[in-house]
Amino acid sequence: MIKPVATVDVVPNLPPSLERLRDLAYNLRWSWDHETIALFRRLDRNLWDQTERNPVAMLGLLSQEALQAAAEDEAFLAHLDRVCSRFDSYMKPTNKTWYERHYGAAEKPFIAYFSMEYGLTECLRNYSGGLGVLSGDHLKSASDLGLPLVGIGILYEEGYFHQYLNADGYQQQSYPINDYANLPVQPVLKPDGSQLVLTIPIANTSASVNVWKVEVGRVTLYLLDTNHPQNPDFIRDLTDRLYGGDKRTRIRQEILLGIGGVQLIETLGLPVTVFHMNEGHSAFLALERIRLMMQRNPKLDFWQAADICAAGNVFTTHTPVPAGLERFGYDLIDEHFAYLWKELGLTREQFHDLGRENMGGFDLFSMPVLALRLSGGANAVSKLHGTVSRAMWQWLFPSVPEHEIPISSITNGIHIQSWISGEMAGLFDRYLDPAWREEPDNPAIWQEVERLPDAELWRSHERRRERLVAFARQRLQEQLIARNAPHSEIEGAREVLNPDALTIGFARRFATYKRATLLFRDKERLAKILNDPDRPVQLIFAGKAHPHDHLGKELIKEIVKTAELPEFRHAIVFLENYDMALARYLVQGSDVWLNTPRRPKEASGTSGMKVIYNGGLNASILDGWWAEAYDPTVGWAIGSGEEYGQDEWDLQDYIEAQALYNMLEMDIIPLFYTRGRDGLPREWIQRIKNSIAKLAPVFNTYRMVREYTETFYMPAHTRFQALTEPDISRGKAFAEWRKRVREKWGGVRIHTVQVEPRQVKVGDQIEIHTLVSLGQLQPDDVRVQIYYGNLDSRGSLIAGDTLDMNYCGPADSQLGENVHEFCATVGYTTTGKRGLSVRVLPHHPDLANPIQTGLITWASS
Repeated sequence: MIKPVATVDVVPNLPPSLERLRDLAYNLRWSWDHETIALFRRLDRNLWDQTERNPVAMLGLLSQEALQAAAEDEAFLAHLDRVCSRFDSYMKPTNKTWYERHYGAAEKPFIAYFSMEYGLTECLRNYSGGLGVLSGDHLKSASDLGLPLVGIGILYEEGYFHQYLNADGYQQQSYPINDYANLPVQPVLKPDGSQLVLTIPIANTSASVNVWKVEVGRVTLYLLDTNHPQNPDFIRDLTDRLYGGDKRTRIRQEILLGIGGVQLIETLGLPVTVFHMNEGHSAFLALERIRLMMQRNPKLDFWQAADICAAGNVFTTHTPVPAGLERFGYDLIDEHFAYLWKELGLTREQFHDLGRENMGGFDLFSMPVLALRLSGGANAVSKLHGTVSRAMWQWLFPSVPEHEIPISSITNGIHIQSWISGEMAGLFDRYLDPAWREEPDNPAIWQEVERLPDAELWRSHERRRERLVAFARQRLQEQLIARNAPHSEIEGAREVLNPDALTIGFARRFATYKRATLLFRDKERLAKILNDPDRPVQLIFAGKAHPHDHLGKELIKEIVKTAELPEFRHAIVFLENYDMALARYLVQGSDVWLNTPRRPKEASGTSGMKVIYNGGLNASILDGWWAEAYDPTVGWAIGSGEEYGQDEWDLQDYIEAQALYNMLEMDIIPLFYTRGRDGLPREWIQRIKNSIAKLAPVFNTYRMVREYTETFYMPAHTRFQALTEPDISRGKAFAEWRKRVREKWGGVRIHTVQVEPRQVKVGDQIEIHTLVSLGQLQPDDVRVQIYYGNLDSRGSLIAGDTLDMNYCGPADSQLGENVHEFCATVGYTTTGKRGLSVRVLPHHPDLANPIQTGLITWASS
């Protein structure tokens, strides 16, 4: 291989009147603005599709003749002016953004969002699936809201794999190289014009790390890559693939993301106070923050610095499946972090304990455990997932009732403008308040959906179904040609599917718990359903299995082989290489979006949310987001939320497959095909309107990011500022208090609890008095609470309520020194046997949640 002696950057030679196309191309706002997309498509529709909707590559491939023709086209220039005017208004709005209206202007970003992957647009293959798409939608809505936020991630040379199937229907992987020079990615430059390069310690090597940026509306996403000529090959290859390689590669990628990301923020001089870990991949950032805090404040020890830094850390967990969590063996921890535990003043065992999780006979270093221990706030991504997560991580908080485990929930959403079809957006523009674009979480706006004429709504959706069928036929032909299929089979692809038939979409990661083949349990019954000549039904599948997930690949193969059978050949299609472009066709054109996970293994799921805004309906197991979204007027539930043990999975699959067949035969299909004299399925359309009215204001990232801001970002920012500005004195005092309370908590003891009377009538109150020995602590250091509620069949309190007790003064010295009395009254409004207890928790004005300290003392029975 010949090495060049010099490199030359060749850029498009745009006529002066078209120069602003460059600004538009390098800001991904175009990816969610239909008008900007139409402008680029106008230059060359075929080239737009060939470049995977990549305006940077397209501008580089257009001939000078084509560019000059556009420059002389008055209609095109007028279109360009309109788009630029809207772009400029968005980037520098005359009206205040949501953030500015509520919190004032921020000079620089102070929120940093860390994620292993970002799904922003299909031409930037920096994502694998739902986590990445959610991260991308998070940034887009942060931009819409005007949040002072930056994204931090990794730029992968090959990204996630390109999927194709062999002749036997088995998934294969290829890894096309990402050409950064022709992507909407730019190097971050130093004042001298050279690219910014960081030096990050990875595996006893000082890795040179290139810094790139992607503009996402008003938000900047910074990406790191290690393909630098000064690096050894094993470091250069580190950022080749997303979720590729072995555990050693993964831990090094996560060091790059977490530690490298914090060092990037330091280098850029960004005043970041809030660090959001989107999944545990970036949890090493917490350690780097502590190291830097100790470096600036040499008198702080690790635990003090950790207490201060935790105030600004937020952690979001995304999976209820234990196997999906990131854990490493201690050999890898020792290999990569011996230098760090020394700098932090910790022993090897103390460092290990920060992430220690017992796996049943052996321990591993768990990234979620590290994140939970070093964060001031944590959340799951749906209400049900919050319940599951609190049960999963209860062992970290001994003696804490499960419902009080400090993991709340913020349900995921989707960025509406990125996923809604042009037809539906135009329909909303005509009949809804125009604020549906700027205030999509306003329920009153979506109630106006009843104003949509049934015929227009139905025709808009039908056009998208027709386009989906046309796209599927073309894609299937391309797949068959690539597999060297017989000519007759390729020609037959022109006739698969029916643009008028009830179309069910199923597209997601092919993990076994998602049960993609649940519908195939009774193929004879399925054939009757699909092939009814008067009420035909068709299924379109898409999705990737992880390269090492052979069971997932077998599920894909089963679908492909089933689709090849004569009775299914025209009604079932599997489309290869599921990406954001294919996802848009599917969510915009499917009548029903099917989801069949094994409850409660779906943390949230967002694909079904995307059909809400496109006139589709959901039919799903009551798991993830659907468990809180479902009511009978907006879609269908498979089962009633039952959960089964692993030894009952085969029975579960049988029961839920039968329920799905019954639902199709008795409810979904008749409703779809019951038409009025005008050919419209009136009841079906009403259900679409119900779905939009009830679900649209909730399941969007505008609401989600606003909720993160109000619940986590701003409280964390305020707490961290209070502890560190104008200096560290308040933070140091808080950390010293934490240290003192940790050391002295063993002296806290509840002596007696007096409850009078023991029997009351509804509306009466009881008095509770307790004597508490505080050892070497003071009454101001603690909060004494009554914990009261219903009893279970074994006489234990379940999900009780709490009431702070009043301090009533020092107690009789006969019980010892520093004993204090606390008292309260409790009233009951319903009859029955009730229980109560008393507990003591730490208390401090700067303590966000006393449960997170792990210190709690209960009264003995």
